[in-house]
Amino acid sequence: MTFDAIDSKLIKLLQEDCKQTNKELSNKLNLSITAVYERIKKLENNGVIDKYVALIKKEAIEKSFVAFCHIKLTQHSQEYVIQFEKEVTKLEEVLECFHISGDYDYLLKVLVKDMEAFREFMVNKLTNINHIGSTHSMFMINEVKHTTAISI
Repeated sequence: MTFDAIDSKLIKLLQEDCKQTNKELSNKLNLSITAVYERIKKLENNGVIDKYVALIKKEAIEKSFVAFCHIKLTQHSQEYVIQFEKEVTKLEEVLECFHISGDYDYLLKVLVKDMEAFREFMVNKLTNINHIGSTHSMFMINEVKHTTAISI
C-alpha cells in the first residue's frame, strides 16, 4: 500500500496518541471528520493498523527488571522449532520472541519484578521447555530508547 503525505501524518499522529478523536485529528490534518474516519478505516482494513493498545509503565506495576535471553535449541528440526515457539508464547513474562540468525536460535525479551523473579522464571518455566540446549542472559542497565512508533 502506498501512503500519501496525509496518510503518513495520520499514522504518526495515531502512533503518538491513538485516543485522539477524529475531530482532533481532522483539525491537525485540515480534513473533514468523515475523511479522517475513512482514512483510518482504510488503514485498518488493509492491515496497516494492526491493533490499538495501552502502553504501561513498567515501574508502575513493579515489573522493571528486563532481561534478554539467547536460546539455543538442541536441534533445528521443524518439530523442535514449532514446539518451542508454541510453548514460549504461553509464557507471560516473555514480551517478545525473535527467531534469529547467528550463534543462538532465539532472542527473548523478558520482563519480571527482580532478579529473584527472573531466576524463578528461568528455573520453573523457561528451562522446562523441551529441546533447549543452552541459554545466555543479559540484563538491562538503562533504557536509552524505547518506542513503538514505526517511521513511514
